Amino acid sequence: MTEFTVALLVVVAAAVILRWRRPAWYWMTFGVTLAAMRVLVRYTSVMDACGLTVPPSRWRLTLARLTSRPVPESRAPRILRLRPTRTGLVLRLKLRPGQDAFDVSAATDRLRHSFGMYGVTSREICSGVVELRMTGYDVLARVQMPANTDRAPMRVPVALREDGSVHYRDYRTVPHGLTVGATDSGKSVYQRTLVAGLASQQVALVGIDCKQGVELFPFARRFTALADNPDTALELLEALVSRMEDVYQVIRAEQRISAGVDDAEIAADIWDLPARLRPVPVVVLVDEVAELALFASKEEEKRRDRIITALVRLAQLGRAAGIYLEICGQRFGSELGKGITMLRAQLTGRTAHRVNDETSANMAFGDTAPDAVLAAVQIPSETPGIAVAGDSSGGWARIRAPHTSMRQAVNICNKHAERTPELPELAPFRPAVAPLPSARVSLSKAAPATA
Repeated sequence: MTEFTVALLVVVAAAVILRWRRPAWYWMTFGVTLAAMRVLVRYTSVMDACGLTVPPSRWRLTLARLTSRPVPESRAPRILRLRPTRTGLVLRLKLRPGQDAFDVSAATDRLRHSFGMYGVTSREICSGVVELRMTGYDVLARVQMPANTDRAPMRVPVALREDGSVHYRDYRTVPHGLTVGATDSGKSVYQRTLVAGLASQQVALVGIDCKQGVELFPFARRFTALADNPDTALELLEALVSRMEDVYQVIRAEQRISAGVDDAEIAADIWDLPARLRPVPVVVLVDEVAELALFASKEEEKRRDRIITALVRLAQLGRAAGIYLEICGQRFGSELGKGITMLRAQLTGRTAHRVNDETSANMAFGDTAPDAVLAAVQIPSETPGIAVAGDSSGGWARIRAPHTSMRQAVNICNKHAERTPELPELAPFRPAVAPLPSARVSLSKAAPATA
């Protein structure tokens, strides 16, 4: 056996082991080159087999007759760019006249099989230009977030999409969100990842955790306000409504509407204000909304109505004042009482983890993305953390947040505890926490002095 044969066998064995144990490493070392060659070699025949070609134009047929040349073949979309990524390939195509982006989207499953990729998704970049994102392996089986993500104020990377791209929670684009999921579906891990991402930003975190604070109180050093029961939650929400009204007065005073002021300089929300006058944005995290909506007596019913009214007002008017809602729950439907569906209509960002019935999925996507309902009910219980994220435009994608343990999230919150802003309206709800131990404290007890 020659040295070349031995080296080849070693390389093949290494590729097989990597593909089995470390698919991401296999993709970066061997898979990306093989996949790119496979796509380029098979491209024309695959497009023809998938019905993504157009017949030759009349002038080409006429030219072929006049010059006695063979009839030209059908043409496939033109490749503008083939770019490798850490999870797959990105193929950008220029469609031929008569083709539609929907035709490419409908053929994604056939393209996945023909190109030998794990998954293929399609989206239209602009008129006549379609981008195919192909993944070489199951990126959601073991989520590895990229080291460098596109960070911006109020924009947090929280999960990985099934096409290998990063899923962001952008509060300036989607101010309010709803997260539903059954027990042990990964909803708490998603929330921890979100809190850990917000901890390093200049934002006030406000938590409402009616499970006696077991989910949010470990992060208390980074929270400006916390409530662990419905009575305190009502007072906290009404204080937020009062703050919202005060912020609107600040915006009103700085609008400077006159004939000589450009439209871009007219303030309509806190982000149009100068940095020296801009109030701190607030993210309100509600861990279990059903605990705020349930009641067992007339007094509790009155309290419940005031809570829901405050939440609806914050959802309708809070965006311009920099107050954003992040509401979580196992179910979120009309059985929780009046005002719930009105509140749900204001929650644009929808995320559904594994649910126990189709009705729960309909509560999240039935009015925005009906196609996502089936995807949500098909999430297996063996893969906690898998979720379906949708928006008001009808688009949706499967995502999975990286596993963030409670200790990891607590350490991040403690690290950024000095960023916690002091808001006078919320001072009565500031959680009482012990100071962090000083790094200079000796870990060993000094021996007593002897005479």
